[in-house]
Amino acid sequence: MNVRALLLVGLGLVGLFIIIVWAVAIRRRGGAVFPTIVELLIGFVTDFLDTLGIGSFATTTSLFRFFNLVPDEKIPGTLNVGHTLPTILEAFAFIAIVGVEPRTLVSLIAASVIGAWLGAGIVARWPRRNVQIGMGGALLIAAAIFLLSNLGRFPTGGDALGLTGGKFAFAVVALFCLGALMTIGLGLYAPAMILVALLGMNPKAAFPIMMGSCAFLMPFASARFIRFDAYSVRAALGLTIGGLPGVAIAAFIVKSLPITDVRWLVLIVVTYTAISMLRSAARERTAARPPLAERA
Repeated sequence: MNVRALLLVGLGLVGLFIIIVWAVAIRRRGGAVFPTIVELLIGFVTDFLDTLGIGSFATTTSLFRFFNLVPDEKIPGTLNVGHTLPTILEAFAFIAIVGVEPRTLVSLIAASVIGAWLGAGIVARWPRRNVQIGMGGALLIAAAIFLLSNLGRFPTGGDALGLTGGKFAFAVVALFCLGALMTIGLGLYAPAMILVALLGMNPKAAFPIMMGSCAFLMPFASARFIRFDAYSVRAALGLTIGGLPGVAIAAFIVKSLPITDVRWLVLIVVTYTAISMLRSAARERTAARPPLAERA
């Protein structure tokens, strides 16, 4: 059995793992409320765009805040738990289609999984204000990436499908950091695409790397969020149930869109959400500060 086949088997196993973990947790809670139409549509749209390379975390965060569906402190966990199974489906499609040198692919995926596992254990126990600041900053970074991408400020990449030497070591460290940052809501897709281009790899190689990384890291990060009950069950179910057909339609039917136009829209929405998140954190800090007389 070759490496690609092993990865596909591994995807099936981690998918089964998160289904079992989630089902046990929901049963212990006494069952879950079925998601609303809005939550299902958010899952469909965000995972549809995710499959085309836009990413799902920034867009989902913006929609959750716009419709006031999930408390800020539970958004990171909801993103990871809800988008896990759709992302595994994406990874199945792109690992099977696009060939990447096995050592590079497996090493980068492993680095991101370790980063996410460590990061989720920290973020799941963060207070609300820390999450707001972390996600606000992550969304501003995402907005900057969308802007620079649309202005053509990033390298276009090369032809390589694998890495060696210093480039390989740098990529492993970078994927570890990106895996950890995913747990606060900074999607891995856009940064991974930039990294692949900077290292001279074929842009198509970004898809199995970033989707494979997310597919393997998200179940383990999600298990930690589930353990600490740091997510919204109903909203996460909406992302999963709505997201799976969104992935299937994007991957096998639509396949491409005018991505630049979509990025401009996402840029506006994400920037607004980032500012809103940071303003909420500032208000909470002011509310928590004791009156001047008490401080005196």
